[in-house]
Amino acid sequence: MRSQCMYLGKGADPMPKVAVYDMQGSTVGELELNDEIFAAPVNEGLMHQAVVMYLANQRRGTAATKTRGAVRGGGRKPWRQKGTGRARHGSIRSPIWVGGGVAFGPEPRDYGFTMPKKARRQALRSALSSKVAAGNVIILDELQLDEPKTRKMVDVLRNLQVAGKALIVTCDDGRNVVLSARNIPGVVTTRARDLNVYTVLNNEQLVITKQALQAIEEVLA
Repeated sequence: MRSQCMYLGKGADPMPKVAVYDMQGSTVGELELNDEIFAAPVNEGLMHQAVVMYLANQRRGTAATKTRGAVRGGGRKPWRQKGTGRARHGSIRSPIWVGGGVAFGPEPRDYGFTMPKKARRQALRSALSSKVAAGNVIILDELQLDEPKTRKMVDVLRNLQVAGKALIVTCDDGRNVVLSARNIPGVVTTRARDLNVYTVLNNEQLVITKQALQAIEEVLA
């Protein structure tokens, strides 16, 4: 695994530096990252809350049961109130009857919740900073494919020594990039504006283009 991150010496500016690579895996320069975003204090509590929020918002919440008022039939009293020797009942759709309604059953609901914008951004800064500190961020000069071809994307990742789960962050839709990467196990793509804490933490390495990096810094700075 390639390690790209390095910090300046003691007493110097703590701004992290990363190497910039081309699609062939060659170093083409060096880039200083915004320390407010990529060298921020790691707040594990905020990151956990952001991950829980993301997963909760993915839940559909469509489980449902019928109450006694929603079950068909049972409008007539099954037998008279007194004189039969049996327990009194008002409807065969009572929850205690077979085929009746369900008492306190699940109903469609929205499990999602939101965090304050400042908290969401700080959680994302923490996630990105943890990846940079671990040396798991790769900056690409550009990522352009003339046609959607899985083999070409595999070659790019091999040149960058990317193995395992990886997140490719681009600035625009990058249709050819998305189509080329979607069949590679463990590799996912996203746009910079859609970046979230869960996808950052759920992948071992981040491959970010320079344009995507600028877009991230514009939002989080």
